[in-house]
Amino acid sequence: MTLKPVLLVGLVAFGVTVLAAIATAQRDQPYRDTLPADHPAIEYDAGPFADPIARLAEAVASGAATLDYDDRFGYLPSLLDRLDIRVDSQVLVFSKTSFQAEKISPRHPRAIYFNDDVAVGIVHDADVIELTAFDARHGGVFYTLDADHSGQPRFARPTGCLRCHQGPATLGVPGPYVGSVSTSASGRPDFRLGTVVTDHRTPFEERWGGWYVTGTHGALRHRGNVVARDPTSGAGLVDAANRNLTTLVRFIDPGDYLAPTSDLIALMTLEHQTHMINLFTRVAWEARIAEHDGLLHETEAGARRRSVEEIVRYMLFADEAPLTDQVHGVSTFTDTFPARGPRDGRGRSLRDFDLQTRLFRYPLSYMVYSHLFDGLPDPVRASIYERLFEVLTGDAPTDRFDRLSAQNRQAILEILRETKPGVPEYWQAK
Repeated sequence: MTLKPVLLVGLVAFGVTVLAAIATAQRDQPYRDTLPADHPAIEYDAGPFADPIARLAEAVASGAATLDYDDRFGYLPSLLDRLDIRVDSQVLVFSKTSFQAEKISPRHPRAIYFNDDVAVGIVHDADVIELTAFDARHGGVFYTLDADHSGQPRFARPTGCLRCHQGPATLGVPGPYVGSVSTSASGRPDFRLGTVVTDHRTPFEERWGGWYVTGTHGALRHRGNVVARDPTSGAGLVDAANRNLTTLVRFIDPGDYLAPTSDLIALMTLEHQTHMINLFTRVAWEARIAEHDGLLHETEAGARRRSVEEIVRYMLFADEAPLTDQVHGVSTFTDTFPARGPRDGRGRSLRDFDLQTRLFRYPLSYMVYSHLFDGLPDPVRASIYERLFEVLTGDAPTDRFDRLSAQNRQAILEILRETKPGVPEYWQAK
């Protein structure tokens, strides 16, 4: 199937920042040169594409699959079902930061749904549904689906997405990101007031400007659920009236959405996942470009070691911003996400939440099970396994991983041995 190209002006996929705002990106995320998407080792726009959206588009075009049209929510419920995305992953962003920006407002926020492999975004009275697949070779791959009822639902690969989704916020490769930005009462972002690209390292008080947040978090404060009334100053921390919200009825009509929530735990999970995706994509592209260009010399080897160290630190949540109060979601996401497993013989999973002092009970990224990780070039994946093993077994200095207790290291090692196909044989020795 050849997907119809579409020119889109503005922002595509998900995230709440724009090119001009990235100068104030997350302090822990260093600037990376943008890697050439048209490099012969990459050929980003060349097929074939084998991600879940491309497969679904092919199946719909051939008649092997259908998308049902709901009178109220259009193709969205059927699309989520076909892509195995749960409704309880819904998060809502009211900043005008999509190419359909004029349809977004605090009254009509954009809804985003996600799993490990795909994200779906939709706005009120949408012309198209926005989709992003996380592909082992290409990184973030962007699509649209015409929202109008049709006997032949039309998917497209739009042009222009990389203008905002390949840059400093995404480590210079095509990918997703979550950001925190001050918005006006209409939802229009003011990038002059600063933007933070957020992930699990970001202090709680810097997160979610331009987003709705439902869930309880005690005395912790964030920047969600608030707009700037004074256009000369940014929206500040949420006041007491808008903290620990379990409903958004003061802001939106919940009946306009598949779920009445913008779940706190789903947001925290999404933040972790987006940066993990970009780290995997970046190191894979660097390795493929270096091999093609014959740059496998000592300088390049040193750069790869640094990239692997960065990935391992992020996978092990070594720099996670600690929770100083318990957090709880208000959707079923807290139950359904861990239920996806896999689990070891003692019933443990890397998807199990902690939510008291940190996000996950066993702090190693569940994205180790992803197609992105499995699709890394063999030498890169082998190096990540080696460094993980060194840290988890204590055979290497762990001073920079001192927050990872011996008990947690042992638990992670045991879980991976039982649940992760392809773990090197030497992992079984300890």
